[in-house]
Amino acid sequence: MEYVIAFIAGGLICVIGQLLLDIFKMTPAHVMSTFVVSGAILDGFGLYDRFIEFAGAGATVPIVSFGHSLLHGAMHQAEEHGFIGIGMGIFELTSAGVSAAILFAFLVAVIFKPKG
Repeated sequence: MEYVIAFIAGGLICVIGQLLLDIFKMTPAHVMSTFVVSGAILDGFGLYDRFIEFAGAGATVPIVSFGHSLLHGAMHQAEEHGFIGIGMGIFELTSAGVSAAILFAFLVAVIFKPKG
């Protein structure tokens, strides 16, 4: 049943993204930014952790979770280290994803010839 809930939750996030693209005519960059900010806002109110407990991977895989991770790490480190902890915490939980994105983008750019 966990897989079904995760599939439905992740699918609903995708449906929201598609509606933002089709109905509100947002660009993909605007949708991505909206999702990241929404994840941070939901984490700020303590709602996204509950959503993760309910939906599992359906809540942690989409881009909304990136905003949640940014704020979650920043708030955790800010409690321990004060103001400087915000900068440390932002990349604590997201550094692997950011590093992988940079590495894979570089590899794709080296392997494939971009159209000019």
